[in-house]
Amino acid sequence: MRIGQSLLLASRQTLAMTPQLQQAIKLLQFSHLELAAFIQQELEKNPLLSEGTPDDGPVAEPDALPLEPPADTAETLAAVAPALAEADDRWTREHADRGGDAAASGVGKREDAPDALDFVAGRPRSLAVHVLEQIELMFGDTGERRIALKLAEGLDEAGYCRLEAAGVAAGLGVGLDAVEAVWARLRQIEPAGLFSRTVAECLGAQLAERNRLDPAMTALLANLDLVAAGELGPLRRRCGVDDEDLRDMLAELRTLDPRPGQAFDFEPIQPVAPDLYLQPAKDPDTGEEGWFIELNTDALPKVLVDRNYHATLMKGARAKADRDFVAERFQSANWLVKTLEQRATTILKVAREIVRQQDGFFRHGVSALRPLVLRDIAIATELHESTVSRVTSNKYIATPRGIFELKYFFTSSLPARTPGTVVSSESVRSRIRLLVGGESAHQPLSDDRIVDLLKGEGVEIARRTVAKYREAMRIPSSAERRRLGRLGMGRSLPAALSSAAMASQALAGPAD
Repeated sequence: MRIGQSLLLASRQTLAMTPQLQQAIKLLQFSHLELAAFIQQELEKNPLLSEGTPDDGPVAEPDALPLEPPADTAETLAAVAPALAEADDRWTREHADRGGDAAASGVGKREDAPDALDFVAGRPRSLAVHVLEQIELMFGDTGERRIALKLAEGLDEAGYCRLEAAGVAAGLGVGLDAVEAVWARLRQIEPAGLFSRTVAECLGAQLAERNRLDPAMTALLANLDLVAAGELGPLRRRCGVDDEDLRDMLAELRTLDPRPGQAFDFEPIQPVAPDLYLQPAKDPDTGEEGWFIELNTDALPKVLVDRNYHATLMKGARAKADRDFVAERFQSANWLVKTLEQRATTILKVAREIVRQQDGFFRHGVSALRPLVLRDIAIATELHESTVSRVTSNKYIATPRGIFELKYFFTSSLPARTPGTVVSSESVRSRIRLLVGGESAHQPLSDDRIVDLLKGEGVEIARRTVAKYREAMRIPSSAERRRLGRLGMGRSLPAALSSAAMASQALAGPAD
């Protein structure tokens, strides 16, 4: 064997990550707000780019006919979902906790476009309208108002803000002190207790407003778990009061409102404009009911290449360096416009397939939500899974059932008792929430009983899976729910509140 160096020629294909390709990938995963900021930077850097005006109507996929649902939708629903249908109305009222960061500003300038606050229209007064009006009055600085709107996004139906200050600061790129300062001002909004992080903080704000937040009351609020457990002896010692004072303190605590947000009609605040609209449609030829998807052009930045200015610059350029600069800017402008068009087309293509796959959800609600993974959409659209993932991140669609992130429609599956069929884990969560909400306050359903009920409805599920879903929805165990029922909570069970929060709810009596 001869050992030595040699020179060999071989050809192979590789994908070069050019700056243009990197830019296209980056634009694809941008939200419309991030895209608008990026385009603004490009407009400042490139003299050949100009800001265009949106078309008269939204961009829709050409010749888009009503979408046909997958063939197995009807069979799957008939097999496993009859009992799940009753969960839809309740879920529609409660789905705000999955809506992600939905929105305070309007969705666009189209007269027929659904404004975010359209979802609360027709009611006498909503928490969203009340809070947004106060934010407009309190915050003149754009940066502070941006923080305030982000915190308002975290409000639940009880009036609590469940966001983490550090997470808000990191997400907005601001200092933690700035977030805490805005949060402190938001807690001044009436009624007292709005924007609290805990029940103790909520009740403390109301006591402070009455000038009754003394050290004994502060100690009582710090031990609400003892109040829930009825352990008055340890509670008395920690507060440093006698029996009579403790009774008076508990009586005063019962006069407070641990759910200040329920003084209003609740709908989730929607601070983002949807990227897409979904509307019912009919096939003009067959009359078949379907769906029509269109892009929200008001939320879609539009740029144009100023070709006249390009010609003028090229005529006036004497030096080669000047001509090269103009040519490079012209090529960059054309590439950006082409990339934006491709981005819009890809979003429409993916959204159209998601709607086709989840046709049952849009017609019947969460009980008909199908198990779906990125690969299913990737195969149907002939795109890579990573592309589908980027397209569905931070993109929202306005539907007759509300505003949803496209990621929401991807759910895992659970086996059904009918061979060959599966059900969505989200529809099972909705059913568990409904079962717990309708249980007797003094005889709550155990996890084993919930398993039996779900199996009776055709869903194969393990007890540990029920427990996992219940804990994820912040629903206490049956033993804790029984204890809270004895304290007078009745059938009210706000899933967003912690165990300590629900204990203090018992002090105020059953919810309306």
